[in-house]
Amino acid sequence: MTSNPFFEPSVLPYELPPFAEIATEHYLPAFERGMAEQLSEVAAITSSGAEPSFANTIAALERSGAVLIRVANVFFNITSADSSATTDAIEAEVSPKLAAHRDAIYLDPQLFARVEALYGRREELGLDPEEARLLERYHIRFVRAGARLDAEGQARLRELNAELAAAATEFGQNILAATNDATVVVESAAELAGLGPATVAAAAENARELGREGAWALRLQNVSNQPVLAELADRDVRQRVMAASLGRGLGDNGALAVRIAALRAERAALLGYSDHAAYTVADQTAKTPAAVEDMLGRLIAPAVANAEREAAELAQAMGGQELRSWDWQYWSEKVRAERFSVDAEALRPYFELERVLRDGVFFAAEQVYGITFQEREDLVGYHPEVRIFEVFDTDGSALGLFLGDFFARPSKRGGAWMNALVSQSRLLGKRPVVVNNLNIVKPPAGEPALLTWDNVRTLFHEFGHALHGLFSDVTYPFFSGTEVPRDFVEFPSQVNEMWMSRPEVLANYARHIETGEPMPTELVERMAEAARFGTGFKTVEYLGATLLDWAWHRVSAPEALADTDAEAFEGEALRKAGLAIDAIPPRYRTGYFAHIFSGGYAAGYYSYIWSEVLDADTVEWFDEGDASIRENGETFRRELLSRGGSVDPLTAFESFRGRAPEIEPLLARRGLLN
Repeated sequence: MTSNPFFEPSVLPYELPPFAEIATEHYLPAFERGMAEQLSEVAAITSSGAEPSFANTIAALERSGAVLIRVANVFFNITSADSSATTDAIEAEVSPKLAAHRDAIYLDPQLFARVEALYGRREELGLDPEEARLLERYHIRFVRAGARLDAEGQARLRELNAELAAAATEFGQNILAATNDATVVVESAAELAGLGPATVAAAAENARELGREGAWALRLQNVSNQPVLAELADRDVRQRVMAASLGRGLGDNGALAVRIAALRAERAALLGYSDHAAYTVADQTAKTPAAVEDMLGRLIAPAVANAEREAAELAQAMGGQELRSWDWQYWSEKVRAERFSVDAEALRPYFELERVLRDGVFFAAEQVYGITFQEREDLVGYHPEVRIFEVFDTDGSALGLFLGDFFARPSKRGGAWMNALVSQSRLLGKRPVVVNNLNIVKPPAGEPALLTWDNVRTLFHEFGHALHGLFSDVTYPFFSGTEVPRDFVEFPSQVNEMWMSRPEVLANYARHIETGEPMPTELVERMAEAARFGTGFKTVEYLGATLLDWAWHRVSAPEALADTDAEAFEGEALRKAGLAIDAIPPRYRTGYFAHIFSGGYAAGYYSYIWSEVLDADTVEWFDEGDASIRENGETFRRELLSRGGSVDPLTAFESFRGRAPEIEPLLARRGLLN
């Protein structure tokens, strides 16, 4: 193929991928050319005959792989946001090839010799701080990728990496299929009692798409506790929804999870680590498994105690019925409504998507950071529902593009995430193009999209990731935007959640869809009180998933998983952690735990609460002292958001906070202080 939109840089603003020109037949040829070109570029580095220098080795590596980067950034967003049988087949074919391609670079002995030579005389090279860190990080990456293994070890490592890439792809594709198959169909409108009109209408539309005219279909999200469980009055239907949710993926993905964990354990041992968790955290801010376990250990007992108190209140409200997992959310809402006079469904009219986006998310970013937004309807996204906004800096200069893909659809995986379609880099002269994907239930045509409070939180959260990408101001793409340790990447996004409930921001977007009246002040206060009820449940739910991830990746040898049943392993892991609470299933069970088996969070799901330590401490910082929000925003952007991975993350934190992080603000936030 000689004509392919990935072969040359896009001529669109900010090098936005030319989605109108891209077809599925372009992906494989672009991957093939991209890998071949990058290997040729690496061969030019190693065969040049010139003494290794930063410019001809490290900077040259940073310039390599342009075609591959362009196609990979687009394709892997598509496989998550708008997949098809064709893209699934391409992903299955290309994933092991990409793993082999990465190994071909990082296990190249001549290339590693050049990197190691530079690292050995790094003090003599006159490098600036970002260059010095880049050289250090490349050296670490080569070593962690197996560059020091002997030939036999490297051969086995290549096999393991290819097998893992294929297995992770299969796992992720199984989740989407299983989640769609687990859709709960009901035949009677009475069974939907408690659901709001918009949710009922969406369920009717879902059923029509499935060829079940006259029925209602409740699509599942990729979490254990489905949002509709908070509203469905029919206990039998709630039980059906929970059973469908918890049972997803166990057939195919249970055995696959065991295999992935065993392969990771073997790889960790090959690379000299006791287990995959030790391998992972060695390159994170946590550094050691002991540090992670110490933090988690401080949380489990008080979180369980809080959850037990909440369970007692719910059981009392239920009038003596046994509290089951499918009851918890429903009765929590009942207690909130009675105690705090907060009805979750009655809140929806105050949270219309367009207002939340423009007068909430964008407004907060303008108030804190001074940036502004203009929708670009002349630019085309990868799906008709994608919206594109140009982002302008404080002085009116162009900053980048933000794409929003907000609605759920059968071709989109569950959850919410941010991707970079173009990463900022001064070396390459690129400005950022980032996309946020959410799974908001799409309303019927002509109806407004009314959000839940959790939807609002997710919108602010994911935009925090987007800001991390948009504010990136680094020379080398290695460090751009969210290219930071996994247990640090959630920190900026969690900080951005704080603005959703700030009075000046909330008052600007929380207006009734019909009357335009702002949310009453007393309701805002009751919401804040109600939010504190249920922290025990939320913390235990999260910790269950975290300790499950940890158990799968603390396995020290693949033989330990021989003949393992995934469901039995899961139950034992939760029991040992003190989190085997039937009424509170972990946020993700093994069969649909995409974060760890098909994403990048293996032995890293602890990152959310690890990052929340920094987040809670930062929220306090924003409210301390005499500096304005705008002044603090500039400091936070300059010292942390703009730096990406170009500085040590905790050093960046300390540069604006003035000290190391402290856990007490998090414990207070979650009600875990004695």
